[in-house]
Amino acid sequence: MRNIFHEEPEVKATSNIAGMLTDVWQKKRVTVIVPILNVALCICVAMSIMLFIERLYMTCVILGIKFLGKKRYTKYRLDALKDEVEKKKKEYPKVLVQIPMYNEREVYKLSIGAVCSLSWPSQCLVVQVLDDSTNKSIRDMVQAECKKWSCKGVNVMYENRDNRNGYKAGALREGLQKEYVQDCKFVAIFDADFQPDDKFLWKTIPYLLENPELGLVQAKWKFVNADECLMTRLQEMSLDYHFNVEQEVGSSTCQFFGFNGTAGVWRIEAINDAGGWKDRTTVEDMDLAVRASLRGWKFIFVGDLPVKNELPSTFKTYRFQQHRWSCGPANLFKKMTKEIIFCERVSVWKKIHVVYAFFFVRKIIAHWVTFLFYCVVIPACAVVPEVYLPKLVAIYVPAITTLLNSGGTRRSLHLLVFWILFENVMSLHRSKAALIGLLEANRVNEWVVTEKLGNATRQRSSNVRSPKKRQCLGERIHIGEIYVGLYLLTCAIFNMRLRNDHFFVYLYMQSAAFFIVGFGYVGITTN
Repeated sequence: MRNIFHEEPEVKATSNIAGMLTDVWQKKRVTVIVPILNVALCICVAMSIMLFIERLYMTCVILGIKFLGKKRYTKYRLDALKDEVEKKKKEYPKVLVQIPMYNEREVYKLSIGAVCSLSWPSQCLVVQVLDDSTNKSIRDMVQAECKKWSCKGVNVMYENRDNRNGYKAGALREGLQKEYVQDCKFVAIFDADFQPDDKFLWKTIPYLLENPELGLVQAKWKFVNADECLMTRLQEMSLDYHFNVEQEVGSSTCQFFGFNGTAGVWRIEAINDAGGWKDRTTVEDMDLAVRASLRGWKFIFVGDLPVKNELPSTFKTYRFQQHRWSCGPANLFKKMTKEIIFCERVSVWKKIHVVYAFFFVRKIIAHWVTFLFYCVVIPACAVVPEVYLPKLVAIYVPAITTLLNSGGTRRSLHLLVFWILFENVMSLHRSKAALIGLLEANRVNEWVVTEKLGNATRQRSSNVRSPKKRQCLGERIHIGEIYVGLYLLTCAIFNMRLRNDHFFVYLYMQSAAFFIVGFGYVGITTN
């Protein structure tokens, strides 16, 4: 009897507490959360429309180019230009080829071998291996490889620094200051995992000889390990859009685009005129391209000249790369906006293209709207009935934008859903990196070399597998992604119970994607 009498007050007390909490939540939801969500929704809708218009514009340009059948580089008579160069054998321009590398044990032979096999008169070709390796055994192996090709008659110069000042930009800058480089007119740059075709110089140098206003010829990337795992396939989709659409549009409209840091040929005069290589950001390639463009130099993208290279296949490496690629442009945008606006040598249209389209929309807004809108605001609106979420901006505009983005890799269209979920997960990391770049906070100048595993030389038929290397817990677990996954899961549960708009289907899928990445089940495990 005593127990019975004591239980009723407890139930009443619990019921009263739950009722009080419900009342407090309803009041706060109406007075605080709803106004904040409405403001956030308006901002995100504006950013989403900005991104949609930019994607639609680029799609229209690409369709126009394909309809007319004329790309910028096809206006040049490449075969005739090559014939003219071959007839004037005594006037071959001297070309420098730089290969910057850092502890590249797995791939150094690939790049050195491919570059030393380039078809160009040997007396007019200088190969410069810029080895910043800190591992003595790797330095010895790279130096031995250079000597091997030197014995075959290739003019290979091995350069090693006792410091890493300026990282890649510092190595390239010091390489151009060598005495034997002074009579070179052009410089081709290849990262350690890039393998150019032996006709690469014949397919790029003639453009520079024909047009003295050209400062850069950029080639396309082709990925040798795109089928390594699902993560590499999704990377291929994003990068194919970048080359097939973004670079082509920039080349065809303003004759400007960001140098990709490799697989390109610069006119050395243009580099010097722009002030040379600078290491003030982690995107020294983009920095140089913007400064050269402000000096009036034009660029051309050659879309039918693929250069083999390797995609990051471990998630740790991919995260470091994406931090650098997202933080650096935002930091450069902050440093150069005023300089671009007040530059008198370029047209107003080009200024708008560089500041608004190239930097603001593609390098900042694209990251922020993906994370804030699709992973924060829409999930919150899905559980707050007082906020009206128009299907036009919540479903149709993002869907069309996604379809426009996915056209670069038709062979992977069946992976579109996985690509959307993965890009939304990565937007957390990219948004944070872009914010760090704008605020110049910690890690703004963090430079971690993208690890290469030499996938191009791996024999898939081998039945012998070395034991897998265990990752420590700190490397595998990503707390930020797990927290966002929990937030999305909570929103999905509430949406399924309280509303009838089926947003919970997307929320469950997106939360699962965050959990998969958060617990490290993406990419491959290094052996």
